[in-house]
Amino acid sequence: MFRTTSQKKAICTNCPLAKTANIIGDAVILIILRELFTGKKRFKDFENKLDSVSTRTISDKLKTLEQEGIISREEFSEKPPRVEYTLSKKGLGLKPILTSTLKYGEMFLK
Repeated sequence: MFRTTSQKKAICTNCPLAKTANIIGDAVILIILRELFTGKKRFKDFENKLDSVSTRTISDKLKTLEQEGIISREEFSEKPPRVEYTLSKKGLGLKPILTSTLKYGEMFLK
């Protein structure tokens, strides 16, 4: 992640690799994406997998992914309110990258 907006703009403007790394180069985001590869999830599902991460951080990461068009958020008019998150087509496109990253970690970083 970049420290300043100007850093991000300077590096990410012309480099697709930097743009991608800026989005998925965050451990919390990677775990959120990993969980979504198995199907729809609710906020509580992310809290359970990221028990040492604050709810605010999880919420911020979900908003970032939604703003980038990587996930979709669907609200249901129920009591209590229900929200489900799913991967968009753009999000599903990250699967080969994350699968390769996971395999690399299993082979070389255990």
